[in-house]
This record gives sequence, structure tokens and C-alpha cells, in this order.
Amino acid sequence: MKVRAAVAREGQGEFSIEELELSEPGPEEILVRTVGCGLCHTDVKARDGAMGVPKPAVLGHEGAGIVEWVGERAGKVRVGDPVVLTYDSCGACQACRGGNPAYCAETTGLNFTDARCGLPGTFHKGGELVHGHFFGQSSFATHVVARPRNTIPVRRDAPLEILGVLGCGVQTGAGAVMNALRPEPGETIAIFGAGPVGLSAVLGAVVSGCREIVAIDVVASRLEMARALGATRVLGTRPGDRTGEEIRDLTSGGVHCALDTTGHAEGGRQALASLATRGRLGFVAIPPGGMQLDMRMVMLRGLSVRGIVQGDSVPDEFIPRLIDLHLAGRFPFDKFISRYDFERINEAVSDQAAGKVVKPVFAMSA
Repeated sequence: MKVRAAVAREGQGEFSIEELELSEPGPEEILVRTVGCGLCHTDVKARDGAMGVPKPAVLGHEGAGIVEWVGERAGKVRVGDPVVLTYDSCGACQACRGGNPAYCAETTGLNFTDARCGLPGTFHKGGELVHGHFFGQSSFATHVVARPRNTIPVRRDAPLEILGVLGCGVQTGAGAVMNALRPEPGETIAIFGAGPVGLSAVLGAVVSGCREIVAIDVVASRLEMARALGATRVLGTRPGDRTGEEIRDLTSGGVHCALDTTGHAEGGRQALASLATRGRLGFVAIPPGGMQLDMRMVMLRGLSVRGIVQGDSVPDEFIPRLIDLHLAGRFPFDKFISRYDFERINEAVSDQAAGKVVKPVFAMSA
């Protein structure tokens, strides 16, 4: 079938909207008509050469849509079901069998390097192979092929066109708090970075009943959004700031939890410094060149430090939970979304990079 897709080509610098051919799905696959798709910074990094994604490629990994075909061995969903698409996992490795699919042993192949290349449900343009299955979906296209493990059926009364963001960025931030750090009601948290992941973490902290929620960022408009979503304090940062010490002073000895979403080494160091004795630090992005932490501080304060992938989410459970919270008025992630027509994808990338918007979402049309 013919589809419209945003294609990332080597050295191109922007996405190009092209007509591609999508081969028939296989018996264990699901064909989804994309209704909406979020833009994540990971898409931009992959476009620009990160993570070993082969080119040309269709990216996009925060898709939501309607099931149009189900393979005979796929199960789980039916034609006409609304679904959110998320990261793929193998289901057979130790992590998957233990209920931790975000740490799947086959993550790289299934989500980045197109381990399903050439199989049914592959993009082509004439005789040219266009790589797909990015995060098991490649949802920068009007139709995508996914698998049961990364296809999540959702409520029919939910706003499907914006739900795709729950499949990565939002579940990463909210899950880092709700599933991984797990603050008790009345505990305190500092969230470094108030982009889509950080703002989702703020919402997760509100749901968790945190008494003090400190949001830290360099962009004033994002701090205003964090406050509107429930942050009790906001702090701007500048090079050389001692933000961690300031937070310890403001919170009478430090916060119980800190989350670094910035992907910068200094953000991680300041997050560690903000913790109270026996505090917990989580981080969701790897700084370029890695990060050196003060292990003396870690030991003497009894601190815990851990990486968090996809918010420790089990998508079949966590995404419906977030939707229920949203529809109950307790998880208003829609407040930081900006809508774009799919053809304006490059404009959305520029606007997000300039700080004009927090989270673009594309409305797709067949």
C-alpha cells in the first residue's frame, strides 16, 4: 500500500515528505492507521546520525491510531481498536520475562537498527529500501506496522490524536517518578530540566503526593509551565550555579528524590548535590562523554543512583493508567502540547529547538 511519510536521508538535515510503498504485514503483525504522532528529541538525534539508525529511514516513535488489520497470530487487538504505540521488546529475554521490558536484551535491534529489515511490513521507494520499525513503529507515516508487544489498546473516549506522546516521552518522565523513584506522599523531589520529560515528571510527582516539587531549567517559559502543572518552586540556572546547594538550603537539608532529565553532566552533578541523606537520584539520558559523580558524597550520605529507561514502564499497564488519570483531570499533559499538521514537521523541529513550544504533536491525514 502507498503511504505518506517523513523520511530522514543521509546528510539532508531536514525531513522530506515522500510517498512510499509499505509491504503487506506478516501474520504476527498489526497494521495501524496513524491519527497523531508526537515529536521527541530522540527523533531529531536519530535523523542527525545518532544511535546507529540506518538511512534512509522513517522515524517517529510516539504514534497513536486505529487498527486496520491484524495478523492471524497477532491477537490482542481487533480491527477498529484505538491504540497507542510504544517501544518494542522481545518478550523472551530475562528482563522481559521478569516484567522489565524497558531493559530488553534486544532493545538496540528492535528499536534502533531495524532488526526486522526486509521482513513483511517494510517501507520501499521503487527499488530503494527505506528503513523502518523505529521503536517498533516508525510512526512518521500515515500507516505503520507494529507488533502486539508495542501496541497498546486504549479507551475509546480518550483524545486519540494526542495520546501518542504517552508512548515515550511522557511515560519516561512520569514513570521515572511513579514507577522508579516512587516518592511517598509528603516526600520532596527536585526535577532538573522542564522539557516534555521533566514536565511529565512534575505531573507524576503531583500524582504521587509530593509535598515539595522543585523544577529547574534555563528557559523561563518552561518554568512557568512547571509551576502551572504543580511545581511548588522553580529555579533558573546559569553556568557555575550551585543549584544543588541552593535546593538543600531551600528544603532544610535536601530533597528525598532528584531526577535529571537534562542529559548534561552538570545537571546530574547538581541533582546529586541536591539530595538529603539517603536520597534517591534517577537519570533518563546519558550525557555526551559520560558523567563523573562524587562517590564520596554517594557513600557518606548513603545515596542511591540509578538509570531509568522508559520510566520503568510496563506499557500495557502504565499507559492506560495515565489515560485514566488524564480523563479524571489529574494528569493534564495536554497543557504542554502544541499541534501541527504533519507536513509542518520541519517547522515543529525548529520551534521546539528554539524553545517556542514544548511538545509538538502532528495531526495525520490519510
